[in-house]
Amino acid sequence: MFQLFKKYASVIRFIVTFLGVYLILAFLYNLYLHSFEPTTYHPDFMTYIVAVLSEMMISALGYETEISSGFPEATMHLMVNGKFVARIIEGCNSVSIIILFVSFMLAFFGRVKPTLGYILAGSVIIYITNILRIGVLAVGIYEFPQYAHFLHTIAFPLIIYGTVFLLWVFWIAIYSKQIRT
Repeated sequence: MFQLFKKYASVIRFIVTFLGVYLILAFLYNLYLHSFEPTTYHPDFMTYIVAVLSEMMISALGYETEISSGFPEATMHLMVNGKFVARIIEGCNSVSIIILFVSFMLAFFGRVKPTLGYILAGSVIIYITNILRIGVLAVGIYEFPQYAHFLHTIAFPLIIYGTVFLLWVFWIAIYSKQIRT
């Protein structure tokens, strides 16, 4: 039994680290989410900021854009040229995806500076990709409402999760080179 554990120690360490970091960060994020009163930023500050940045991006594309609180629901409503196109909810703010990314990175830790730098850069890339995703999704729904379901459920999740996957693949390529040198 000990030999089996020794043989797979690196895999077990990866899984335990990934799950441990993920559970801790998810718990802290959940505490953060429950700290907001309905009278402050609604639904929460991070989601509010994502809605504001998405609004700015869509406006930069030449569309008249407006966001408003979806109170009493925990949403932000997004309007393009006076037409309601989307509800921005907590799940749209990319924090959960960044937590997943950071958990993987800490489980696959390399040297300190490159790893922390990659975590920071990757988190920024994920966040920016998410803003672009929401903006393009909103314009896509406005311009092509018949494809709204496809855009929301297939195309745009593929973009954000594909970005995370590519970041992981690049990191593994970098990390494996660090081990060999």
